[in-house]
Amino acid sequence: MKLRVDYRASLSLVGSILKYLAVPLCFPLLVALYYGETVVPFAVTIPLTVVLGAGLERLDPDPDIRAREGFLMVGLTWLTVAVVGAVPYLIEAHGIPPAVAPVRPASTLGNPANALFESMSGFTTTGATVLGEISFDAHTRGIMMWRQLTQWLGGMGIVVLAVAILPELSVGGAQLMDAEAPGPGIEKLTPRIAETARALWGAYLGFTVLEAALLYGLFLLGIDPNMTLYNAVAHALTTMPTGGFSPEARSIEAFSAAAQWIIIPFMIAAGVNFALFWHALTGDPRRVFEDTEFRSYIGVMAALTALLSALLFTGAGFTASVPADGTFDAAYLGEVSGIIVGQVEPALRHAAFQVVAIVTTTGYASIDFNAWSTPAKYLLLFAMFIGGSAGSTGGSIKVVRWYVIIKSVRRELYTTAHPEAVRPVRLAGRALDERAIRGIYAFTLLYLVIFFVATGLLFLDGVRHGQTLTLLETMAAAASTLGNVGPGFGVAGPMGSYLGFSNAAKLFMIGLMWIGRLEILPVLVFLTPEYWRR
Repeated sequence: MKLRVDYRASLSLVGSILKYLAVPLCFPLLVALYYGETVVPFAVTIPLTVVLGAGLERLDPDPDIRAREGFLMVGLTWLTVAVVGAVPYLIEAHGIPPAVAPVRPASTLGNPANALFESMSGFTTTGATVLGEISFDAHTRGIMMWRQLTQWLGGMGIVVLAVAILPELSVGGAQLMDAEAPGPGIEKLTPRIAETARALWGAYLGFTVLEAALLYGLFLLGIDPNMTLYNAVAHALTTMPTGGFSPEARSIEAFSAAAQWIIIPFMIAAGVNFALFWHALTGDPRRVFEDTEFRSYIGVMAALTALLSALLFTGAGFTASVPADGTFDAAYLGEVSGIIVGQVEPALRHAAFQVVAIVTTTGYASIDFNAWSTPAKYLLLFAMFIGGSAGSTGGSIKVVRWYVIIKSVRRELYTTAHPEAVRPVRLAGRALDERAIRGIYAFTLLYLVIFFVATGLLFLDGVRHGQTLTLLETMAAAASTLGNVGPGFGVAGPMGSYLGFSNAAKLFMIGLMWIGRLEILPVLVFLTPEYWRR
């Protein structure tokens, strides 16, 4: 059977991107050198990526990219970089003799399934972790910086970055960006797609540098002694991609209230369509506030924050008893509730932080929300299905899709009562094509079907392995990995990890993260015979 897809062209372009992955790998290598740590994980992985990438590139010296090849190339790129990105984790866990590096506690990343989970979670900006211990006693600063950097590379999109800097991708780049960029579609900001990609990455880089400078300023001013230069850079690298990895075991709870307030607007910015920033910087700032999706995005987060703040302020947001599985202790519950209940600033700060972190799918934690009551947890679970804006680095369903669904339902109700009426669904003043509306319905339906199936399978796997997962915890794990959110509840809570899940469940969730990052349809199209057959 002759295939309709030129897989050699797709693999060749995957090789081009993989080859250049060696460049960002030099950054954690330099970090390791600076701190006097072993560079073996990176010294081995860098030539490996170059050789593997160059080998794939030779499959087709002059690749011709059409829509089919674009879908395949984007899907394979995310799988390949995740596999290669796991190599430094495995080498650190297995390949460094004690004579080269100090003896450290056995790393949980020595398990290939764990290493791949951590790598896929990084590149897809999910932020779910399987690290048994998050500390510099267990892992080198170089490895931890690689973990942070994978999220920054994945945030705006590896393929979008490649279109911006690789001339061979300038032709067909729009198809590649459409296949990869989160959201219903990208807005072409300039006549040349490569310039659009550079504009998006420029804004992304600018926000990252600004956040790192502000966070490090807290250290220099003596406000937050824990926000060292390393931590400032590490958290800037994972805020803007809405990633959520932190080198601190307590996530953002390890830092001052000032640091938490600084991070909140950057998480909000990361969930905004980056094209709006481009318009604002090129002389049209009104367009930001006139944008329907932006107003909806801010309105939803404000409403959820107000509701959650009220729960925390009154004490209704805290559970009355410690769970039987001991996912948090009574002393911690008493400590945090004593600080927050009846206090306006901490109640507002933690509510705003967690709502923004979950809606944008960043996944940071300013507090262990495992200690919250069931209504507060269900509010966060609901927030996992909202997502950021189209053209942002956020995951999940996206605000614009919910907006269109609500508008189309209202349209159907109106036209049912007035059969003669013609009432198009409008977005930003323009009538939406009916095909686009059907596409949004199809995506949302598929998303929810996959979520329910994933919840069922993870629950059954937990029962098979004797885990005591509640239905809420299983639902949160499925929603969190599919929506690229990160933390869930219970053992997979903000101060926990996914380490306790079976290898089969982890491999399944790796697939969920991959599907979620590529927004389902580009992955499911691989399963249709029409895509492959001539």
